[in-house]
Amino acid sequence: MKSRDTLIRLKRFQVDDKRRRVAQIEMMIAEFDRMAADLNREIATEEQKAGITDPNHFAYPTYARAAAQRRDNLRQSAENLHAQLDDAKAELGEAFEELKKAESLEDRERSVERTLDAVREQAAIGHLGQARVLRASA
Repeated sequence: MKSRDTLIRLKRFQVDDKRRRVAQIEMMIAEFDRMAADLNREIATEEQKAGITDPNHFAYPTYARAAAQRRDNLRQSAENLHAQLDDAKAELGEAFEELKKAESLEDRERSVERTLDAVREQAAIGHLGQARVLRASA
């Protein structure tokens, strides 16, 4: 029974760990998206100041060009994180299924133990009843 409890605690820890990982990745994606949106606004502001929106123009603002590169890098990183998020969600699903199996096994084991306890109790009561009958007839 102790080993089953330990197994269930381990599985719960694994599920919690996977949930934290999924939440972390989701937070990172949201942060990257927010940063990219901020960079978009800064790029638009720089383009508006310069009056040039064509990145290929010779007088295009250097800061806007660098910010655009940073924004594109953030978007690429967010895309990579989406792939990691899919993997992490799959791992979370697997860990949750393993936890459910372990808990199901424990429930079955407890049910069997209760049944055995009831049978033993009935046998003990029956044995006491037979002993009384034998004493009374003796």
